[in-house]
Amino acid sequence: MFATLPLLCHTAATLSKGMEHSLPTDGSLMTPSFWLAIPFIALLLMIATGPLFFAGFWHKHYAKVAILLATFVMAYYCIVLENKIKPIEAAAEYIQFMALITALYMATGGISIKVATRATPLANILLLFIGALFANLIGTTGASMLFIRPYLGLNKGRIKVYHIVFFIFIVSNIGGALTPIGDPPLFLGFLKGVPFEWTLIHNSLPWCIALLMLLSIFYFFERNNRPLSTPNQVMLDGRSGIVSIAGSKNLIWLVIVIGGVFLDPTIFPWLPTIDYHGHTISFVRELIMLTVATLSYYSANKAVLLSNGFSFAPLNEVCLIFIGIFGTMIPALELIGKFAASEVGKQLITPTTLYWGTGLFSSVLDNAPTYLNFVAASMAAQGADIEVVANVQAYAAGAIYPDSVTRLSAIALASVFFGAMTYIGNGPNFMVKAIAEQAGIAMPPFGNYIFRFSMPILLPILFVIWFFFFAS
Repeated sequence: MFATLPLLCHTAATLSKGMEHSLPTDGSLMTPSFWLAIPFIALLLMIATGPLFFAGFWHKHYAKVAILLATFVMAYYCIVLENKIKPIEAAAEYIQFMALITALYMATGGISIKVATRATPLANILLLFIGALFANLIGTTGASMLFIRPYLGLNKGRIKVYHIVFFIFIVSNIGGALTPIGDPPLFLGFLKGVPFEWTLIHNSLPWCIALLMLLSIFYFFERNNRPLSTPNQVMLDGRSGIVSIAGSKNLIWLVIVIGGVFLDPTIFPWLPTIDYHGHTISFVRELIMLTVATLSYYSANKAVLLSNGFSFAPLNEVCLIFIGIFGTMIPALELIGKFAASEVGKQLITPTTLYWGTGLFSSVLDNAPTYLNFVAASMAAQGADIEVVANVQAYAAGAIYPDSVTRLSAIALASVFFGAMTYIGNGPNFMVKAIAEQAGIAMPPFGNYIFRFSMPILLPILFVIWFFFFAS
């Protein structure tokens, strides 16, 4: 996160030198000034330091701060730059993001999974591994919401901060790298023309290595945490080792949500859309998801909601914080994209720079547009166009463009894996943190999470993945 400022400075300086005489008079196409990224950087710094240094003010006013900064940036685009397209695109992406998050949160909130077994290292490792597999079937958000409560229940009375951190690492992020359903950037790649099975073929080995290393480290934390003498859950018919599911009818709503993900005009051109200055904005999928969210909540078993400790507080927090992130990240992403497409940027594009560059910005920005920006820049550097499906398919196949498979794999893995570096790197991170805090777990502040867990545990694993797959 703290490397973002100098990188944006370098980006802005390069752009100003190379484009100062080529800026069009049409304000809608102007490159934003560097200072316009300051609200985004300020918001990140406040998220990192607020809960630690001015907790009272932050918890009371964080929503106002996020909305105010987002409003300033979007108003500047609309009024000064006369560019309404970027703010509307950001608003549409935010609605799509929140519609999916809301639908999954509501649908899974009415499902209660209980495991009648002792909280041993093996039981936790198995649950985390199953969660990682499910992340590829119902997305990292769906898997996080479905498994975090049984995970908390299994470890009741012995829960530690590291339990939640490893859950975020494994289930909320790295687990979803094998299919386009797993994480939004991979799904966007699929919509652009990357074959559905591509991620499974090319990401499986790095996925296995990263997961094995994380679970091994988790074991060393867990082996010193004494298991309870009796199972945490009530025995079913006097037997242990039994999994019970209550509220199973909500699984139907969950299936509808996952199916609704594919209702995109890129896949189904007959879907009605809103056309704004050549930009296609979908709304059918979002309406379906918000409808499912409402119906799943009102049709859910109230006893299950109560046993899950269901509350709208985690959803509200994610909703408000990400208003600020989506609103203020517009100039930051635009500066990154312009720099990557410049001559200097093209010369710097290698699998290594794509891996670490995508990873850095996926840690603090929404990883979906970050993925698209870096794929577009990587393809443009080799004369390919991300808007041409045949170009994307050829790029993914590796038959025409040198190193294209390695480059695409570096971007795909980094956009998913690095999302675990911060709380805001991926949507479910903040949600899991909020649910854990609601359960009475004192989660580390933003900076503490990075320096205590992400950097000493996750960063070396990310380095290993780079060294073996992209360094040469």
